[in-house]
Amino acid sequence: MTEEAKKVLKRAVGKIADNYEKSDILMLKDQTPLPDRNAVIGIIKGLRGVMFPGYFEGKLTAGAEPDYYIGSALTDLYEKLYEQVVLALSYKKKKITGAVRERAEEICDRYFAKLPEVQRTLLKDVEAGYNGDPAAKSMEEIICSYPGFLAIFVYRIAHGLYVENVPFIPRIMTEYAHGETGIDINSGAEIGEYFFIDHGTGVVIGETTVIGDNVKLYQGVTLGALSLKSGQKLAGKKRHPTVGNGVTIYANATILGGNTVIGDGSVVGGNTFITSSVGENTKVSAKAQELDIKTGKMTDIEYYI
Repeated sequence: MTEEAKKVLKRAVGKIADNYEKSDILMLKDQTPLPDRNAVIGIIKGLRGVMFPGYFEGKLTAGAEPDYYIGSALTDLYEKLYEQVVLALSYKKKKITGAVRERAEEICDRYFAKLPEVQRTLLKDVEAGYNGDPAAKSMEEIICSYPGFLAIFVYRIAHGLYVENVPFIPRIMTEYAHGETGIDINSGAEIGEYFFIDHGTGVVIGETTVIGDNVKLYQGVTLGALSLKSGQKLAGKKRHPTVGNGVTIYANATILGGNTVIGDGSVVGGNTFITSSVGENTKVSAKAQELDIKTGKMTDIEYYI
């Protein structure tokens, strides 16, 4: 390394260290650490193995009793999740208190008690995917390969922690799914049974979205908030749409606003932009654009216009 390079690094070290001292979010010494992202992703994969053994990490061996397999797996996952919840609840504290550990245990007790119901709901989602997609060859294919189902799975296990007001972990979970699938479902959304996302890429479902039963979304759908300047002042308030039962929303539709309601049984066409409510059993479509068709040989400029 040259002398000049050493000088450059020395200056960089000093300035970065100075940034550490000046920023509350960069100095983590004397504080409990954040939850471990890799450990949280491991919990996702472990729960997937319990919910759908044989498809992923978990597998029932020949002659094994289901109770033994499930019990062993859930005991391990309970301990792992408990430790991450303790860290999430303790972040920026000087030490982990007994009260925090007690709260983390109560959260995990309630969370694991609800897992059978989560699994039941996921099986309904698998059914919705198979019945809603003629290209699906089997329900097994939905489980092991469909990105929409992976995103829904992760959302459902993250939502249980969101409603317990656990920091960090639900977002880590759903952002993992976002990175894997291109589907962004906030863990705070409320989504009913028999839910299916077809193709999926580019779907966005905001935190305060409410979705009923038997709803189907296609790629590029956004259920978002209107852009407002209030920012953090709107935290906790209803900012995203409500979608009724039996609604289908086609590709690239955008529906915005906390007061916007899509009524039961409605169909929202592709490329629509909606910021006001739609009644029940209504079909909404974007007016077709007028096509400009040219004949004959075109120049490059004309082609790209």
